[in-house]
Amino acid sequence: MNSPSPAQQHTALWAGTAAFTVSFAVWTIFSIIGVQIKAELGLNDTQFGLLVATPILTGSLSRIFLGVWTEQLGGRLIFSAVMLAGAGATWLLTWADTYPTYLLAALGVGIAGGSFTVVITYVSKWFPKERQGTALGIVGAGNIGSAVTKLFAPLVMVAVGWHGVARIWAVALAVSAVIFYLVTSDEPDVVERRAKGVQAVPFLVQLQPLRNLQVWRFSLYYFFVFGAFVALALWLPRYLVGAYGLDLKTAGMIAAAYSIPASLFRVVGGWASDRYGARKVMYWTFIGSVICTFLLSYPSTSYVVQGIKGPIAFTLAVGVLPFTMLVFALGFFMSLGKAAVYKHIPVYYPDNVGSVAGVVGMIGGLGGFILPIAFGVLNDLIGVWTSCFMLLFVLVAIALTWMHFAIRRMELARHPQVARDTDLPEIMQVAGSAPALRRDG
Repeated sequence: MNSPSPAQQHTALWAGTAAFTVSFAVWTIFSIIGVQIKAELGLNDTQFGLLVATPILTGSLSRIFLGVWTEQLGGRLIFSAVMLAGAGATWLLTWADTYPTYLLAALGVGIAGGSFTVVITYVSKWFPKERQGTALGIVGAGNIGSAVTKLFAPLVMVAVGWHGVARIWAVALAVSAVIFYLVTSDEPDVVERRAKGVQAVPFLVQLQPLRNLQVWRFSLYYFFVFGAFVALALWLPRYLVGAYGLDLKTAGMIAAAYSIPASLFRVVGGWASDRYGARKVMYWTFIGSVICTFLLSYPSTSYVVQGIKGPIAFTLAVGVLPFTMLVFALGFFMSLGKAAVYKHIPVYYPDNVGSVAGVVGMIGGLGGFILPIAFGVLNDLIGVWTSCFMLLFVLVAIALTWMHFAIRRMELARHPQVARDTDLPEIMQVAGSAPALRRDG
């Protein structure tokens, strides 16, 4: 197989990133127009959570199939088809007029989110392993499409209504599909396979790596770093309007302060994974996220202390500015993790990138579907706004614990002597001599 030229690599990378950015903007469109639909239909928080999460369901469940089809047919064709289908569904969204029809239309809009596995598989084929982390980090920065929607959709909605937002976003996605297909080329391995008349690997064979527990551990990581990112990208405008009484435009801008770093810094995560190792980056991600979600979980609480001269009342609460800073930091750590998870896949499963990336992306995307619904249910049941961050704290703590013990088991299996050694100097009895001081490390 001939090595691709730098021009071909750059075209695949940047065209894929641009097209994925538009796809992600469409996929998260309900984060803004959903607030208006909620008001029009008089939905409660659980119904709203289901509405904004429904596109995430389609985008998630489709990823495993789209990943395998990308391996078989090529990413250029599949990505273009996915974008055109998403554009058509988004245009048809404007015809919905009842809650069930909105949910049905939202299922169609969600196909745009399935593009992630396609573009990751497509771009990975153009770069050697030592550069895949950075390349996939750049592609993943297309998550910034969520911030594009939050920043511009409220302005467009004021001018032409939410129907206008849906139509404009649909046209943008259709144009992106045509441009992507015209400027890119088929992957080198797909071209070579066609030239030699070699049949693509069968669907069920592509799925064989999914029997490995490691794949599902990666999926849990992605359930948090990506699924929780999508969930918060959808939920934050509603959270800020309800918890802090902000208007939708201001809430969208603050929510973008979370979405932008959670997207752009994915490039840094890819570079750091290449430079320092994806495992170390995952530790940074989970430890930082544990701290941020713990602080964000603290509800506004009033205290009365019986002082010497009488009761002393005070309130502890996270204000708008500290909240913005904390979600910015949380978005940064999540962005590192999103890149690090996908750095693992081409290295461990080079011949099954599509299927493994598909299932990891599917589970991560399901987090974006399940968590907004859970946020709404917790609001309705508990009545505490910060309950969403309490749930995320538990989730990331579980992921960190599982990762650490899994890594520890692998290290012990590879180096059994580690279990017997200590980190401190110890006195050892040397046969035939007096005790001697051994220095470890």
